Amino acid sequence: MQRVLIIDDDAELCELVREYLGAEGFDIRAVHDAESGLKLACSGEFSLVLLDVMLPGSNGFEILRRLRANSDVPVLMLTARGDDVDRIVGLEIGADDYLPKPFNPRELVARIRAILRRADARAGGTPAPRVLGVGDIEMDTGARVVRRDGEEVRLTAVEFEVLEHLLRAAGTVLSREKLMREVLEREYSAIDRSIDMHVSNLRKKLGAEHAGIERIKTVRGVGYVYTIPSELGSDRSAPLPVVPDE
Repeated sequence: MQRVLIIDDDAELCELVREYLGAEGFDIRAVHDAESGLKLACSGEFSLVLLDVMLPGSNGFEILRRLRANSDVPVLMLTARGDDVDRIVGLEIGADDYLPKPFNPRELVARIRAILRRADARAGGTPAPRVLGVGDIEMDTGARVVRRDGEEVRLTAVEFEVLEHLLRAAGTVLSREKLMREVLEREYSAIDRSIDMHVSNLRKKLGAEHAGIERIKTVRGVGYVYTIPSELGSDRSAPLPVVPDE
C-alpha cells in the first residue's frame, strides 16, 4: 500500500481526501502545519506528498524548497483555482504537478497515479543500461541517470520523462499536446503551463546553450525541439520536421 502525506491546514478537506484515497487503496497521513509536514515529508516513509500552497506560519513554496534540498519525494501542489503564479512557482521549485482547488476527487487520483508511475519507473531497479546520447548529454534510461559532460544532473521524474522524449526525437519538433499526453497523461489545455515550466527547468539544469546555440528550441505555436549538434552547420532557415500527434 502506497503512503500519501497531506500537508494542508483545512482539516475538513484532509478528512475528505483521506476517505476518498483510502477507498482507492492508499494509506493516508494528514498534518496541518508546515514544520510537522516537512519533517514527515523528509522521513522517507511516504510515496507522495500533497502540499497546499497556503499554510499557517509558512507557505508551501518554502516547504518545497527545503524539501527539495533533502528529498526527491514526488510532490503534488494544491493551489488556488485561477492563480497561475502559484502553479508556475511551484513547478519552478520542483513540484511534479499541481492541482487547483476545488478539485474533482477522480482527477486527484488520476494525477497521483500518473506521478507514482513515473516515480516507480525511476526507482525500479537497475536494468541493463540503455544510453541515449546527444551532444554533451548522456541519459541512461535503465539507471534513470542523466549526465552532462560526465557530471550527473539531478532531475525530477517529470523532467526526466520530458528530456527522454526530446532526446529520442532530437532534431524533430515535439508538440506540447504530445508531451502533455505522453508525459503528464492528460489532454492538452492552452492555459496549462506545466510542460513549458518543466522545459524551463531543464534549460536551467542542463544549460540554455550547447555548441553556441540554444539547446532546447521553442517552436512558436507548436512545441519544442532538442538541437542535434551535428546539424549546427546546416541551413537554420529550413523547416524542422514535426512529429504528428497520434
